[in-house]
Amino acid sequence: MKIVVDAMGGDHGPSIVVEGALQAAQEYGIGIVLIGDAEKIKREVSKHNTSGLSVEIYHTEEVIEMHEPAASSVRKKRDSSIVKGIGLLKEGKADAFVSAGNTGAVVCAATLSLRMLSGIERPGISVIVPTLRGVSLLIDVGANIDPKPLHLLHYAIMSDAYCRHILRKENPSVGLLNVGEEEGKGTDFIKETFTLLEKTKLNFIGNVEGRDIFSGACDIIICDGFVGNAILKVSEGLAETISVFLYRELMRNLATKLGVLLLKSGLKRFKKAMDYSEYGGAPLLGVDGIVIISHGRSNSKAVKNAVRVAKEEVERKVNDRIIEAIQRNLVVSR
Repeated sequence: MKIVVDAMGGDHGPSIVVEGALQAAQEYGIGIVLIGDAEKIKREVSKHNTSGLSVEIYHTEEVIEMHEPAASSVRKKRDSSIVKGIGLLKEGKADAFVSAGNTGAVVCAATLSLRMLSGIERPGISVIVPTLRGVSLLIDVGANIDPKPLHLLHYAIMSDAYCRHILRKENPSVGLLNVGEEEGKGTDFIKETFTLLEKTKLNFIGNVEGRDIFSGACDIIICDGFVGNAILKVSEGLAETISVFLYRELMRNLATKLGVLLLKSGLKRFKKAMDYSEYGGAPLLGVDGIVIISHGRSNSKAVKNAVRVAKEEVERKVNDRIIEAIQRNLVVSR
């Protein structure tokens, strides 16, 4: 197996990405292609012991920066790490692509180059969120901010296949994010989506509210990309704020500091449950290829786990399972 990693992606530059990719190559025994500025990549690779590892370097002249507009950058920067990396995937020279770079550019390049899976009209970015009952899948968090009800139906079907074959949940429950649990709540867009979901073979439990996202009320939460991205950013900010508040209180005086020693193991478990790097990257579901989008602030652990997610999707043929699920459910819903 060979996975392309965008060495130029992320806020921390090639050093963190290369470190995480090499950790993945070592731990998972897979081939890694580091794509980007070859000179910079070689400099970072030389800092690590790569004996016995399958590591290639693919040079590109350009980089799509985080602040650049997605569509125009993909068209103009054909020799960028994102465009060329997706190209290697399309040409069958790699099994998956991982990037912590410009999310919009990754979505645009993947959609234009790889095209969509049969039966899917728009891609969706899915993220794993920690809940009181394990983990749930939230989709979409930014790939499509102005979808049709049919697109949300596709998200639900794809997520069901993903949960079954990657998260190993036998009959994942699906909830539609709304302003209330009652069937008649929400906009016409939400009501039409509700009707479509009811006609499938999915384990659709109806509407769920924002407070249900982290309670584990359902395994899959469906929403449009605008709402999903807002939820993601608010959640990240809230988690960071809670961590700061907690640290301030625990360090307030000698008594609280001593209490930290007693709570040490519990605090470690809490930190691990809330740490985004533990869950790897966000799968871009719907495109005809395995594409994983990592957080821009990814550390080496997050990069390593993003590669792990890509490896699992390849091994379990998640796109084949999605196509089967689409064919099975859309026949019923029509």
